Amino acid sequence: MLTRIFAAPLLLSIALLAQTSAPDRTVQGNSVISSHDPAVRITVPKEARYAGAERFVLYGIADCEIEVFVEADAAKNVVRLYWIQFEGYLPSKPDLHHAYDSPHHADLGGWDFYVDTWVRGRDETIKPGSDREAIERILKSKGYKMPEGMMYVRLVHLLDAEKRKELMIIYGEDLSGTGATVASLKEGGANFSRWPSLQQGLIERAKEKIAVQPLEHH
Repeated sequence: MLTRIFAAPLLLSIALLAQTSAPDRTVQGNSVISSHDPAVRITVPKEARYAGAERFVLYGIADCEIEVFVEADAAKNVVRLYWIQFEGYLPSKPDLHHAYDSPHHADLGGWDFYVDTWVRGRDETIKPGSDREAIERILKSKGYKMPEGMMYVRLVHLLDAEKRKELMIIYGEDLSGTGATVASLKEGGANFSRWPSLQQGLIERAKEKIAVQPLEHH
């Protein structure tokens, strides 16, 4: 009887842990459908292939779910990356709020998104336990390889005035087609003057390729 009393709560805890770590969103073809936080359908181009998902507690403070699509060449070299992330601070962290301050914004599906851009090299350090680490793990598990350098645009929509939940969409492209390297596009680099036009084109392509369809107001 004593064994049974202790075993039941343990099994319940294990079941709850499994439940919270399983991806909560649905993928249909080239769309991710979320029923909550927020209720939305996000669609990427038909050329993109679904690479997988992970749900985990990010840095011990936020419930994080990532859905990943890629466009790649025949050798599985990533050409375009679609990184869709649903994130909310845990109830046990009531004092935490997102504090995005980018002056650049974009409208997708009638929702306001903060906009940031950057370039990143394949061999740059990856912080343990980060969402980037999860992305790399998902891609590697499917045999995909990252290019030497990529340029990214991050689009972040905060769900309400509390700023505790977010929808983040990151779109990335292989830099090789630009003729520039990551180092050359950073401040002081030979192609730094080209970055404003490159990032503007990147933002416009992201808005064209990714469709955000709200399923209800929040």
